[in-house]
Parts: sequence; C-alpha cells; structure tokens
Amino acid sequence: MRVSVIQMSPKSDKAENIAQAKVLMEGAIAADKPTLVALPEIWTCLGGDVATKIASGEPLPAAGSREPGGMAYEFLRGVAMAHGVYVHGGSIGELDGGKLYNTTVVFGPDGEELARYRKIHLFDIVTPDGTGYKESATYGSGDEIVTCDVAGFKVGLAICYDLRFPELFLALRRRHVDLIMLPAAFTLQTGKDHWEVLLRARAIETQTWFAAPACTGAYTEGSGQLRYSYGHALIADPWGHIVAKASDGLGWATATIDKTFMARIRADMPVLEHRKLV
Repeated sequence: MRVSVIQMSPKSDKAENIAQAKVLMEGAIAADKPTLVALPEIWTCLGGDVATKIASGEPLPAAGSREPGGMAYEFLRGVAMAHGVYVHGGSIGELDGGKLYNTTVVFGPDGEELARYRKIHLFDIVTPDGTGYKESATYGSGDEIVTCDVAGFKVGLAICYDLRFPELFLALRRRHVDLIMLPAAFTLQTGKDHWEVLLRARAIETQTWFAAPACTGAYTEGSGQLRYSYGHALIADPWGHIVAKASDGLGWATATIDKTFMARIRADMPVLEHRKLV
C-alpha cells in the first residue's frame, strides 16, 4: 500500500486552509498515486482565538450514516470519492454538546466514514522558551482507542501529543495494527529535539509502520503571538528507519508499506511475547 502524508501551513481561515489542502492532496494523488492520503492535525484552523476555533468546528454526522456533514467533512469525503482513495482527515474541530474536540475522521474510496478518533492527551505544557500551551482550555479529550481497516491494513489512530505516551501505542500494538497514523502540529521548540526521536522510538517499540503528516511554518494566536510548527512530515518503517520525509515548506512525502517486512521483524524479535511487566 502506498501512503502519502501531507505537509501544510494552515492559519485560522478555514476556507483558505481547505483550498490549500485540496491543492496538496490532488498534487500527491496525481504524482504518487497513493492508496491512502493523510492530512495533519487541526489543519482546518490553526491559530486564532477560541471563538474562531469554535466557529470553524463542525458537528459530525451520526457514525455509520451517510448524512451530510460540514464543510471540512464533506471536502474530505469528496476527495476520497473523486479520486478513489482512502482519506485520513488528519484532525478537525468537532463540535458536540457544546464542546470542541480534536478529532480524526477516516473515509473509504466510496465516501463511507470508516473511523473517528478524539485526541486523548491534550497539550498543556510550557516550552523551553517559556511559551505556554493549554489545549484543554479549548478542547475536550477523548477516551477511546480506535482502529480501522484500510485496504487490508489494520490502522491505529493517534494525534500529536499522544506520541509521548507509549502505553497508547502498546495498546494499539496489542490490537495487531500494521500502521499507526499520527497527524501533528508539533511546535518548533519541541519538534526540533523530539519529533523524529519519538516517532522512531514508537515505531521500534511497536514494530509498526508510522505515518505522520505535519503542520509547518508560522501562525498567529488570538493574542497576536506568532507561533511556529516544526513540520518534517514523515513515514517510518517498523525498524525505525525514516523511509520518506517532506522538505521544508508545503509538500508531501510518499512511501510504499508492506506487511512482509514487518512480519519478519516481529518474528525475529518477538518483543510483545517477551513483555512481562504490563
């Protein structure tokens, strides 16, 4: 299966972000003919104040229905159907019961929604330069581990800050996933030191393929503060090698993933069978 991870530079204008995503997704589909194309975290609205984030959010149709959704939801579904590909929607703002969630949706080539996942771990930290982030002030957290089938591959879903919590990925490994998707908007401060290290570590620990679309570049918070995302969208193999990575700026990276290589690694080094403590 061929997988393309998109690297975007979204801002707070939802319509402009959708237009940017359309160009990049169609470019990747035309050039690399992926089976699955994936967007980064919260690409519909990065930056702006809380009111802007809420305004860009969308109520999602009932799971498993073919009811129409909002602008971003229908855009993702439309790309899947128009090009006959699987679409991993990175994450978008989901409105539910007056709360906003950082939520992944995945579509099949026929436009059917295959899965949705709400980000479990929220980014409430202070970076080394003293910049504070409090994702929980805007978003609610999820509490479910989610997998889905994509072209015969079992795919586990996670988002950005989830990467720092290996127990989630161990749980996904125990559900026999072949590929883990991790859309992100990693900060420049943390990304330059931890992004690739953590992705490679999780791939090695789980012996699973990792695909990580990413946001890059500058955006402005509602306070007027300028912030930067690290980028470096990449795909890593189950041995921890980076097999594809986007350059600086807008773009994408594509790689072919297979189960045979993964199965050999797991057979030669059966770490899941050797695990004793948890």
